[in-house]
Amino acid sequence: MQVQIRHQPSFAVARLLLAPHEPAHVEAGAMLATSYGMHVEAQAQGGVMKGLGRALLGGESLFVSTYTAPPNGGWVDIASSLPGDIRLIEMDGRVGWCVTRGSWLANSHGIQLETRWGGFSNLFGGEGGFLTHAQGQGQLIVACYGAIDVINLQPGEYVTIDSGHVVAYADTVQSQLRKVSRGVIQSLKSGEGLVFDFAGPGQILTQTRNPDALLAWLLARMPSR
Repeated sequence: MQVQIRHQPSFAVARLLLAPHEPAHVEAGAMLATSYGMHVEAQAQGGVMKGLGRALLGGESLFVSTYTAPPNGGWVDIASSLPGDIRLIEMDGRVGWCVTRGSWLANSHGIQLETRWGGFSNLFGGEGGFLTHAQGQGQLIVACYGAIDVINLQPGEYVTIDSGHVVAYADTVQSQLRKVSRGVIQSLKSGEGLVFDFAGPGQILTQTRNPDALLAWLLARMPSR
């Protein structure tokens, strides 16, 4: 699979170029268009129980759409539901990646996904502690709300990031999910809930906007009955 990304960084679209009979796994509802003759099948990737885990815990769709190219090859255009950028991660089979809720968009056939516990979660954080873990060799495609920033941590280097702004991070990075401040009152005062503490070495992808902050902004302005 080859990936071409256009319309960056605000309204990115990824085109998946598939060889004859090559499959690609795509988040349900992410397809914009395909070349003629592309075969599509919706199924729970890894079985029903793993699919339920991804949906209920990882924040992704229960079903994954598998697009398989016809004998002459083909392409699939995909995009996230929120305006923002798309990032291609080339995986060599040695280092896995953890992807936060709603950020996984697609992957090639050589990548396996599972739901993994990412750390403590509480009511005021707004984000769950479960992550989608990707392992294998091939292409992993993640999407974000806003633009993507890349943080490269050196060995022994630390950084703290709001959990709503984390898109993905490599397995080489050590991580801890915690409350940003002690007590309910302090959490309400700061306006923050959960943060990730990261330790290098490794790479972290962040997004410049927080989807949960957008949802809170919309709900606060909706008329009440």
